[in-house]
Amino acid sequence: MLHARYPFRAMGSPCELYLYGENRALCDALSELAIGEVRRLEQKYSRYRDDSVTSAINRSAGDSAGVAIDDETAGLLDYADTAFASSDGLFDPTSGVLRRVWNFKSGRVPAPHELDAVLPLVGWSRLSWQRPRLVLPLAGMELDFGGFVKEYAADRAVELCRRRGARHGMVDLGGDLAVIGPHPDGKPWIVGIRDPRAPKGAMASVRLAAGGIATSGDYERCMVVDGVRYTHVLDPRTGWPVTGLRSVSVVADQCLVAGTATTVAMLKGALAGARWLDELGLPSLRMDDAGEISGTLASAERDAA
Repeated sequence: MLHARYPFRAMGSPCELYLYGENRALCDALSELAIGEVRRLEQKYSRYRDDSVTSAINRSAGDSAGVAIDDETAGLLDYADTAFASSDGLFDPTSGVLRRVWNFKSGRVPAPHELDAVLPLVGWSRLSWQRPRLVLPLAGMELDFGGFVKEYAADRAVELCRRRGARHGMVDLGGDLAVIGPHPDGKPWIVGIRDPRAPKGAMASVRLAAGGIATSGDYERCMVVDGVRYTHVLDPRTGWPVTGLRSVSVVADQCLVAGTATTVAMLKGALAGARWLDELGLPSLRMDDAGEISGTLASAERDAA
């Protein structure tokens, strides 16, 4: 059986699709389908495109009539609503507005009054969501699907490949992975988990035959000012970067669920985040600020599925 690899770039990340098929033509057709789906979702939910659903929603902020939402977006909003409730309000897609004061390329920490100016615009509980209409009540509010659409795209690419008969392969969207199926001989995929303080090295590896894995860390889009590291993961309650964990990786049946769990664990911090993941029963690997590694995936090459 032919093994084909398709590197591409999407959603601001280097991506790869790994496929097994009877011939090159079949693999090429599957790759076009999967990569096309990822790019469709990127265009649909990009905050950088004026013609995206995200931009249309954000332009409606302050309009009491709101905006009508399509079925796919409604499903994502329902998911976000559930994640917000189950995370005690920490998973909050309205917190993207904090980017207005946090620029991690600037080397500058915003002043308290700058955060005070935008925090009133943060809060999932402020908006009104009743299918099919979404209302952002305050002018200047924003929704950002960037915190979970990449993982959703990985799951969608896997789903489309399976519908076309694919049984062996994996989708990697910038380190968020979803498995189509194991290698043809039944062996799982071996996924390396990056060491957050040694990006070219791995602190563990995970055997993955099904489901998905996602990672959040303080090493992506961060800055160090006066010896203090500020990560892009921002607490929606305070507007400040989180502390306590350098990295969290989670395995789940869906990459979307894994990605949400990593984000919430980072926001909860080392102790509360670990307890929360343990309560969910999701396999995880964590490194705290002291460099201590813990979690059910802490041993190298653990079976995760």
